[in-house]
Amino acid sequence: MTGLFSVAGKTALVTGGSRGIGLMIARGLVDAGARVYISSRKAAVGEEVAAELSKTGFCVSIPADLGVPEEAERLAAEVQAREPSLDILVNNAGAVWAAPLGEFPVKGWDKVLDVNLRGVFLLTQALVPALVAAGKPGDPARVINIGSVDGIRAPGSMPGDEETYSYVASKAAVHHLTAVLAKRLGPRGVTVNAIAPGPFDTKMLAYTLAAHRDAIVAASPLGRIGEPDDIVGTVIFLSSRAGAYVNGIVIPLDGGMVATR
Repeated sequence: MTGLFSVAGKTALVTGGSRGIGLMIARGLVDAGARVYISSRKAAVGEEVAAELSKTGFCVSIPADLGVPEEAERLAAEVQAREPSLDILVNNAGAVWAAPLGEFPVKGWDKVLDVNLRGVFLLTQALVPALVAAGKPGDPARVINIGSVDGIRAPGSMPGDEETYSYVASKAAVHHLTAVLAKRLGPRGVTVNAIAPGPFDTKMLAYTLAAHRDAIVAASPLGRIGEPDDIVGTVIFLSSRAGAYVNGIVIPLDGGMVATR
């Protein structure tokens, strides 16, 4: 069983890995024995996080702004220059914008779609050679896209819901892109799945949780919000031999909030 859920020795790239859910995932993979590369826009923050995580394992930061196409290609090239193969790609980097209908700006649409959708596609596309090189019979390479329960439901009925039109559209698109890529890359030894987190204690949700934590917790069948072990455990499952036959699915990770409403 230990071997079934092992990612020891695997190489991973986690985008947006310097904070929030990305940092939770990066730390979990490092602690589990993977060689982890993280990427974020702020080089100094990335270096600080990589130095911290390197105390318990291998972690290197390669800064990149995935809202810029050339940056996605550069990041892929730098990773492949260091690692001939890549076992795990976690597309986590994301952006959000909130504004009322009728006032939602074009820049709020473009910024979010550029990072959350185009960046996911371009980086995955550029890393296909390294992913294919890592895939083995019975243990394919893995792409894990971080979507959102807001890409499954229509926000507006839960505590703290805001008008984040470009965000929800981008996450729904990521979920469908996941299935499309799974169909294309599965025959090449690469699985593609998505995790759709609900509320976790992150900077992106800090304002919402500060104002509505009790109501959000009360709306959960499990009576709590997500914790680091919840996202790490799901990523470990998908990345290990235990998840080798899982392909093209979206896993809602919200304690049942969406499924039971």
